[in-house]
Amino acid sequence: MHNPVVSILIPFKNTEDFIVDCLESIIKQTYIHWELLIVDDNSTDSSFSMVETIAQKDNRIKLFKNSGNGIIDALQLAFKQSTGEFITRMDSDDMMHHNKLEILSNNLLNNGQGHVALGMVNYFSVEGIKAGYKSYEIWLNGLTQNGANYSEIYKECVIPSPCWMIHREDLIACNGFNPNMYPEDYDLAFRFYKHHFKCIPCDVVLHDWRDYSHRTSRTNEHYAENHFIPLKLDYFLELDFNPKKILVVWGAGNKGKFIAKSLIEKNMPFEWVCDNPKKIGKDIYGKILRPFNYLETIQNTQSIITVANKKDQKEIRYYLDNLNMKSIEDYVFFC
Repeated sequence: MHNPVVSILIPFKNTEDFIVDCLESIIKQTYIHWELLIVDDNSTDSSFSMVETIAQKDNRIKLFKNSGNGIIDALQLAFKQSTGEFITRMDSDDMMHHNKLEILSNNLLNNGQGHVALGMVNYFSVEGIKAGYKSYEIWLNGLTQNGANYSEIYKECVIPSPCWMIHREDLIACNGFNPNMYPEDYDLAFRFYKHHFKCIPCDVVLHDWRDYSHRTSRTNEHYAENHFIPLKLDYFLELDFNPKKILVVWGAGNKGKFIAKSLIEKNMPFEWVCDNPKKIGKDIYGKILRPFNYLETIQNTQSIITVANKKDQKEIRYYLDNLNMKSIEDYVFFC
């Protein structure tokens, strides 16, 4: 039986409180054909020495120091040192379920190249999980169960950053981790999407995703909202925008204004609609805001929807369904 080596890439920085649990969850995997490329990103705590102690007992664990700075540099170094046929990423503050590598690798073996193996995730925290993270977990797992991750790719990152696996050749083909583009996990999801790698459905929770107040995704400037919107917009314009259609921006909040201003800077024509009576009819950036029903007077449109309220989103979907509009082709939700 073919047992491909799985290369696990882990960047870490100051995670001494969690990193031993993380490594133990890897060592206890039912699938034993793995190598761990773990890169210290300039830690100032004792996490490096903790990893070093464990690595001395297991030659599958290979410890390095980041020659650059930041997660992307660390991931590039880890991948450069890897030899595995399959590649996966892990976060140093999380834990794998014991069968994670087995299930993901089997799914890749059964489906071949051009596929991404995914698993469902479980958020946990000693402080309790906030509603926003629980909502994201439910939404993400719902997509993963059906392999429908790309269907809402412009809302939020649809690939769980520490719970995917891919063929080495496919990661190289999509140039993963090579651009210095943050947030790197969302950029990678778009690269998978761009190269038409199919998401393999999975209905099993394989990863425990830890949340805490000083987690990198909460504190690092690279994961602030102002990095997400330009990434979404650039990929939308590259991959899914139809220049034969009239572009419409929905919403005049901060996201809507950012996108409108960006489109103006790109010299791209668009219409702008919102439901705020105080803004309808106003001139912002030289554009007049119209009411939502203005869409009915325009033929052949493609909309970017920045309305965040869940109740409003449901009403908008119902409205668009009645107009026989299709997701991606006729509209995308940006939140």
